[in-house]
Amino acid sequence: MFKLVIAPAALALFALCAIRPLHAEQSNGLAPEVTELNTKDNLYQLEAKLPDIDKPYISVAPEDKKDGITVGKLGTDGGSVDAILKFADEIAHAPKDEKINNVDSLLIAYKGKLLFESYYRRGRANFPHYQMSITKSYTALALGRAIQLGLLKADDIDKSAISFLKKLDTAKLAPGSDAITLAQAMQMHSGISLSEEKAKELRQHPAQLKGQGEIQAYLQNSEPIPALPRKFKYQEADPAIAMQVLDAVTPNGASEFIKNELLKQLGIVNYQWENAVSGLPKSAAGSAICSRDMLKFGMLIVNNGRWQGEQLIPEAYITRATSPNVHSYGTSYYGFFWWVEDFKVADKTYHCIEGRGAGGQFIFMFPEIDLIAVVTSHDKGMGNMLTVAAERLIPAFVQH
Repeated sequence: MFKLVIAPAALALFALCAIRPLHAEQSNGLAPEVTELNTKDNLYQLEAKLPDIDKPYISVAPEDKKDGITVGKLGTDGGSVDAILKFADEIAHAPKDEKINNVDSLLIAYKGKLLFESYYRRGRANFPHYQMSITKSYTALALGRAIQLGLLKADDIDKSAISFLKKLDTAKLAPGSDAITLAQAMQMHSGISLSEEKAKELRQHPAQLKGQGEIQAYLQNSEPIPALPRKFKYQEADPAIAMQVLDAVTPNGASEFIKNELLKQLGIVNYQWENAVSGLPKSAAGSAICSRDMLKFGMLIVNNGRWQGEQLIPEAYITRATSPNVHSYGTSYYGFFWWVEDFKVADKTYHCIEGRGAGGQFIFMFPEIDLIAVVTSHDKGMGNMLTVAAERLIPAFVQH
């Protein structure tokens, strides 16, 4: 189906390079890629079959691929080369563990420039990595793009979500369904509650879940929707509502809109986004995005919705989507499908906006120091980068 190809020059360099104690050597060849890649195949299954690359690819001066990302050089343009290479070495030589230490890529951008790019194990520069729950975060950006284009008004996100879904039989919905706003759905505060038995029963009849039948089923079989304040509940129903609204307000549907008005605007063409049983793009999980393209999402947010001089998403929407709107778990808060958390490093606290996906897929944004990191992994659960990344990356840039 596909095979790993590394440029001969890179192979020669790999053969000559030895790993120094505590430091990974720089790679001077081309980043590892796969050929004969067909994004119509099941990338999740193909990814699991990718062989580990023989040597990690580590670059402190990433290649300018003319993909919309400005590149620079670690150290020259900021950051400690020694600190980052030491971290890269630890990633590359971490002991095998099913739950942690299975990082596939680490990219770091500082002050608008990509300064560090690395691939390990299953990491390939051109292979869209399966994303899981971070797909929700991309869904929120698609809705912001719809507002920028006038398909939704800014205050529509505070209106009843079902008011946009004209095919619902509202007479059969649980009491209080009309009180769920689009904003509340994007904050995991819909209040929808189905028993596991009922959810299992619905999945056995997929024909009933086509189109807006998906939301009809959720709301028709839910317990009555409680009044505010509601509890944060991380569930599939809430992002499904958001995707249904996007589909309802866009001329050619959500899939074409995401392709042409969000991804294409960022130069993202090598990707996969699976469909849900409804026939719409999945919103809770199901996208597959290359590491460099994940970085573009982070840059878009740090630049307040602007990309290459164009306002793709309203700045006010970006601010609200990445604000600590509701408490989620522990020290984490939630915006519109984006996580918000503060990290204390040494004697200072740093604000962080995060896209998170099971398996260890992350976009970390530290706006006050203009630092972005992208991580892809194939861990069981979330892995350990959620806590490790901040404590290792921040000092490498604020102390140099």
